[in-house]
Amino acid sequence: MRKRLFIVLCLLLTQTSLFGQIKVTFKTGGVPSSKTPIKNIFLAGDFNNWNPADTAWMLKSDGAGTYILAKNIPTGKCSFKITRGSWEMVECKTDGQDVENRDINLVHDTTVVMSIQSWKDDRPAVAKRHTASANVHIISENFDIPQLGRQRRIWIYLPADYATSHKKYPVIYMHDGQNLFDEYTSGYGEWGIDELLDKLPVEKQCIVVGIDHGRDYRITEYDPYDSKYGKGRGGDYVDFLANTLKPYIDKNYRTEKDARHTTVAGSSMGGLISAYTILKYPDVFGNAGIFSPSFWIAPEIYNYASQQALKSHSRFYFICGDSESESMVTDMKKMADIIYTKGITKDNAPTTIIPGAKHNEKQWNGDFTAFYNWLLAGY
Repeated sequence: MRKRLFIVLCLLLTQTSLFGQIKVTFKTGGVPSSKTPIKNIFLAGDFNNWNPADTAWMLKSDGAGTYILAKNIPTGKCSFKITRGSWEMVECKTDGQDVENRDINLVHDTTVVMSIQSWKDDRPAVAKRHTASANVHIISENFDIPQLGRQRRIWIYLPADYATSHKKYPVIYMHDGQNLFDEYTSGYGEWGIDELLDKLPVEKQCIVVGIDHGRDYRITEYDPYDSKYGKGRGGDYVDFLANTLKPYIDKNYRTEKDARHTTVAGSSMGGLISAYTILKYPDVFGNAGIFSPSFWIAPEIYNYASQQALKSHSRFYFICGDSESESMVTDMKKMADIIYTKGITKDNAPTTIIPGAKHNEKQWNGDFTAFYNWLLAGY
């Protein structure tokens, strides 16, 4: 009898540990040949922060031209693409155009069969054009980041009347500078920040500073904590924003220097590091635009937020779609609830969930106008 009870207990514990998870087998159909030998095939998606070479998500060849990966993963929605180890070797259409993310909703054990049309590096480069408006300038292609021992391109958007006026302007500091203004430098579309601001009356325009991400360093630079992707350098990156970049901008441009008129904003990992920035430097950054934040990779940030003494003027704008990762909405609301315990009102920390919205620049472009109007209302 004891043995039987022991076996039943073990089964219950096993079921409990796997609760909410299902077995998914990812399997390729036809895999097009490549000019370079196919060594490995990976899945990159919201389940691994879009890492194109994550060995935990590497498919194995069965020797017959098919690649397979079996995983126990949580139920729910996920988006991903197939790569050969980098975004230069991502799947694409036969004409070289980008394919849409693969979106699936996992509700039970299943096999996902994937057909690949072609590879990006095997197709002629699709002509891209510069789309940055005349109000966008490059401050430096190699701006020093002493806290990281690296250099980075820095962009700046100046209001249309900047050269002819004598007034000072609020400033928004934004991450992933490559994707903010110019289609030519963007990976998968741009936010179109310049076009959005150009449409506004000049008296409502502000300065926007864009900091390029560090490519292979992006995840660790935007993460304050160590993870499976490496040692977190987010604290150093945020120190750069507060102690090096902002003083430079304030010295060389006509800015409203106070925290009330200083904002940090970004999406995904950029949303995570934006939240951390305002938590660490509330006297420097008074507002944060937190778009689709990747809190899942850095759960330590919840304890950090609970321990921080925020300012009464601190303002947080939380926004995400309900068709992103399974935990996106829950994770974001968890952070917002912590912020509310600090005496921050819901007017100063609204939480918006967009039905059907996904995890991409097109969506964040659509979200930006409402965020910006909210921002202006607090000046």
